[in-house]
Amino acid sequence: MITLKDILYGVPIESTKGNTQIAITNLHFDSRKVELNDVFVAIKGTEVDGHKFIEKAVNQGAIAVVCEVFPEQIQGGVTYIQVADSKKALAIIANNYYDSPSKKIKLIGVTGTNGKTTVSSLLYQMFKNAGYAVGLISTIKIMVDEEEYSTKLTTPDSITINKHLAAMVDAGVNYCFMEVSSHGIAQHRTAGLHFAGGIFTNLSHDHLDYHKTFAEYRDVKKQFFDELDKSAFAITNIDDKNGLFMLQNTPAKKYTYALKTLADYKVQILENEFTGLLLKLNNQEVWTTLIGAFNAYNIAAIFATADLLGIPVLENLKQISKLKAVNGRFQYVVSPKQKVTAIVDYAHTPDALKNVLQTINSIRSNNESLITVVGCGGDRDKTKRPVMAQVATASSNRVIFTSDNPRTEDPDTIIEEMQVGVEPQNIGKCLAITQRKEAIKTACVLAQDGDIILIAGKGHETYQEINGVRTDFDDLKVVQEFLIQLKK
Repeated sequence: MITLKDILYGVPIESTKGNTQIAITNLHFDSRKVELNDVFVAIKGTEVDGHKFIEKAVNQGAIAVVCEVFPEQIQGGVTYIQVADSKKALAIIANNYYDSPSKKIKLIGVTGTNGKTTVSSLLYQMFKNAGYAVGLISTIKIMVDEEEYSTKLTTPDSITINKHLAAMVDAGVNYCFMEVSSHGIAQHRTAGLHFAGGIFTNLSHDHLDYHKTFAEYRDVKKQFFDELDKSAFAITNIDDKNGLFMLQNTPAKKYTYALKTLADYKVQILENEFTGLLLKLNNQEVWTTLIGAFNAYNIAAIFATADLLGIPVLENLKQISKLKAVNGRFQYVVSPKQKVTAIVDYAHTPDALKNVLQTINSIRSNNESLITVVGCGGDRDKTKRPVMAQVATASSNRVIFTSDNPRTEDPDTIIEEMQVGVEPQNIGKCLAITQRKEAIKTACVLAQDGDIILIAGKGHETYQEINGVRTDFDDLKVVQEFLIQLKK
């Protein structure tokens, strides 16, 4: 039997009304899911305030309510707990409810603007291939060893995190690799978790619709490392200007990786081709099918993490050589006849787009054209829209601006806001085609023998969100369909 008092351990409580020595059944922050003897935590979200649904939750059987403000109507037989921050309280409560699962496995957090999904997913793949029971919490999916669960958030809510970590413990999982987003940190979704290690990939322009300033965005990321304990390790990319800043105040053991700077884990690119990379990692050569300098950084982070988790160097290198690209991360297909190469990548920030374009341009012969199809998401950071357009047009022969996930915004308006960033000399190379499928088809029609098409922004996503409705849309499948038609 678990009591309300048990799950409130470590929660800063401001006031209590009722008895905490009561048995509870389940934990929810969505009033629609509440049943008899459950605990309802009222969260103030960006769009909905859970405090408005306290009465509903109680009517459905909630035996306890955790909230920041007591409701006007206090019902008998229900315990009310007032806290300063119900999001943080929820994270601690969830951790207690599931019996601190993160302390029973080695949980590694990956944070940064770009590379989180690739690093966490490849670490999962690597340790799985090496014979370990492994967990993954990522943008793409949650894996409890071999059991797969879908997810909509980079860092899920704290109940979901702890629930799956507990399932991992039950499944005998040794290691879990988890993406840690700035939203997740700021909203305390990771509060109460015990991380055995943290990885910083890089920092660039993103999420300024939420964080307002770059400094705030940076400082939220740093908070993750500040909260690691001295038994953990912290790995940072010191080629990034914010790399050392991230570890400034961490109690964790500090390690560095780099391509350009002396570091604990040094990587050099010996060969860079469409078939892969030949790297030197701390003077050991290894071939990987991953492509581009940004993936060399990702491999360095993976190598460092595996080494610090006790994987022998030769086994480490062997497993790196077996890694396969993550869905929607520089995935490419080639048309059978014209040998047109189409690359699908999740690049949805100016820096990520620049990295992908630089990679393509560093490999190609320049006898072919590079056609980029790109858009920007609606209801997100508007300041990056003209920058995305500037980056795309500066490094491509042709650019087609199109719809991404417009959500509640007008896609034509988003495209217009992107076009503001196009420099005068590049205006002639641009087209605007709002329908994404039509834009991809046009890129395929424009492509001549040997040309390269980059479809950026959505990567692994298999949907397009328009006015709150998600419809099936997979960039890779769509471009494959049109490339097949080219041979006719």
